[in-house]
Amino acid sequence: MTNTLFAVLVGLATGILSGFGIGGGSLLMLWLTCVMGVSQRDAAGMNLLYFLACAPPALISHWKNRLIDKKAALFCILSGIPLSILGCILAAQLDLSLIRRGFGVLLLWIGVRELFTKSDKATKERKKRS
Repeated sequence: MTNTLFAVLVGLATGILSGFGIGGGSLLMLWLTCVMGVSQRDAAGMNLLYFLACAPPALISHWKNRLIDKKAALFCILSGIPLSILGCILAAQLDLSLIRRGFGVLLLWIGVRELFTKSDKATKERKKRS
C-alpha cells in the first residue's frame, strides 16, 4: 500500500512539474529506470502513455493563448511521424544498454544546455528594464 501511494505521489509530482515545463516525463523516466528498476524500453512506453494524458490539456492551453507557431507545428508533425516510426524500428534492434547510455547522454546534454543558455524571455525582460 505504501509503495503504491508513493508511486502515485511521484506520478502526481512529475505531472505538476510537466505543467510548469520542467520535463516531468524525463523525471518519470529516471524514476522508473533508476528507482523502480523498470527496463528502458518499458519506461519509454509508460512515458508515452503518460504523455498522452498530459499533452492534450497543455495543447489546448497553448492554443487558446496563441502560443503555437503553426508553421513549426506542421513541420514537426510531418517530420515527426515518419521519424518516430523509424526510431521505433531502430530501438527494437538496438541493445538495451546502448539505449540507456544514449538516453543518459541526452539528458546530460539537455541539462548542461539549460544551465548555460539564457532564455529569450529573460533577455526581453532585461531589455524592457533598460
